[in-house]
Amino acid sequence: MRWTFIDSGEKNGKYNMDFDIFLTQICQNDEAFFRLYRWEPYAISLGTNQDFKDIDIAKAREDNIDVVKRPTGGRAILHSEELTYSLILPVEFGLTAREVYNKTSVALSKGLGLYNDMLKSTELETIQPNFREQLAEKSGSLCFASTAKSEVKYLGKKLIGSAQRKMNRTILQHGSILCGRYHNNLPHYLYDDSSIQSLIEELDNKTTEISTITNESVDYLELSQSIINGFESEWDINLRQSSNSIESEFEKSNQYLQEA
Repeated sequence: MRWTFIDSGEKNGKYNMDFDIFLTQICQNDEAFFRLYRWEPYAISLGTNQDFKDIDIAKAREDNIDVVKRPTGGRAILHSEELTYSLILPVEFGLTAREVYNKTSVALSKGLGLYNDMLKSTELETIQPNFREQLAEKSGSLCFASTAKSEVKYLGKKLIGSAQRKMNRTILQHGSILCGRYHNNLPHYLYDDSSIQSLIEELDNKTTEISTITNESVDYLELSQSIINGFESEWDINLRQSSNSIESEFEKSNQYLQEA
């Protein structure tokens, strides 16, 4: 199995989501991809089955915030002060989707512990919530208002949110490693703004961020390397740094050019 690491840097929301889809399309049975990226400008992503009407798109645009759809499920996320990862793995690899999800969360937890000793106390959620009931709540449109089984927590608060989907005989998993507090501003962009303050407080009570835990600014380069090291350790692999050829192929692809 050939494992390729891709550092995409800071890209807009459409690029980030389309690139993840593109990797599922080119992934062969003997290769896998692990990617780290950030968002410029900030972006709100909606789960593939979530309606755009949940978001005040005009207000988001006024504040230079993209609004895009994810190929995976789940609910709205404001991608801002975070490091995002994606894993594209062929189904032929042999692990079930649930095993991939759990193993990836363990790898991320290892990486966080390598980044800062305080983060060695992360843990994985052991209970799967009733998402149907949660969708009926006022916070139902917010991804970080709940924690799914095997997602990474710190002292009971959600630190990493992940989503997964089988696509083109691959498993795509991607997720947000929260680094700063700006993600808590998501309720300001809900179309129904009647409960903004209570939803902000709920996010604050249910989530945490690396900068809050360590009480210092995040060094994204160091964090990225720590996540890479944790991933290599848990999966017992060596990630090969990608040349720019994959990105170039994507950027020249008809799909991206037609929709850009």
